[in-house]
Amino acid sequence: MTDVILVLVTVPGAEKGAEIGTRLVQERLAACANVVPGLRSIYSWQGKLTVDSEALMILKTRDSLFESIRQRIVALHPYECPEILRLDVAAGHAPYLEWVRSSVGPSSAVPGSGD
Repeated sequence: MTDVILVLVTVPGAEKGAEIGTRLVQERLAACANVVPGLRSIYSWQGKLTVDSEALMILKTRDSLFESIRQRIVALHPYECPEILRLDVAAGHAPYLEWVRSSVGPSSAVPGSGD
């Protein structure tokens, strides 16, 4: 297991995802935010079947920052109950994992390049 995690967050559209993702990267809570448009979400909310167009944000960060990033997403997100799911990364390309580690947290680290 690594100390890198993915955080999945659905958002009402790609623009909102880009807005939230940009803030999280600027604040060094996420190394990268991918925004995948074109989701069709089908779910039950408050007793009603709901079908929405959404986008998916995939965030890369360290496990030690999960609570901070979760709180920040809640503060920035327009939904009453946003989807925020943590996925642990068992393994990955070592240079990419190191880039994630160096790109989040205190700004004393100098981030490399990657996505």
